[in-house]
Amino acid sequence: MEKDESVSVLGEPLDMCGDAPMTGFYRDSYCNTCDEDVGSHTVCVEISKLFLEYSKAKGNDLSTPVPQFGFVGLTSGDSWCLCAARWLEAYNDGAAPRVFLSRTHKRALDIVSLDILKQYATDLN
Repeated sequence: MEKDESVSVLGEPLDMCGDAPMTGFYRDSYCNTCDEDVGSHTVCVEISKLFLEYSKAKGNDLSTPVPQFGFVGLTSGDSWCLCAARWLEAYNDGAAPRVFLSRTHKRALDIVSLDILKQYATDLN
């Protein structure tokens, strides 16, 4: 699995998304990706209570710990590399969490436009 170049949607080196809990397709704290990452875990978000409830209702419970996989469960305020298609789905349903553009991989733009991501950006001046 060869990693794509670590570049953000802003065209700059990709910043770390989060390490508490460890996130990313590679569990390397970055929203790095590759061709094998079919879910495109490329959008770095600030988890919200609304999104956790939304995701659970969609069948992906991100708040309940799963110790056998080393997953502690997410809480509001955590940073997490989210699948780009799930983020877009949440956006369309009014439940999208805020986004860190400097931590979001450029491959997210294959699925979500930069203009939409900017509407939810936490790191734009």
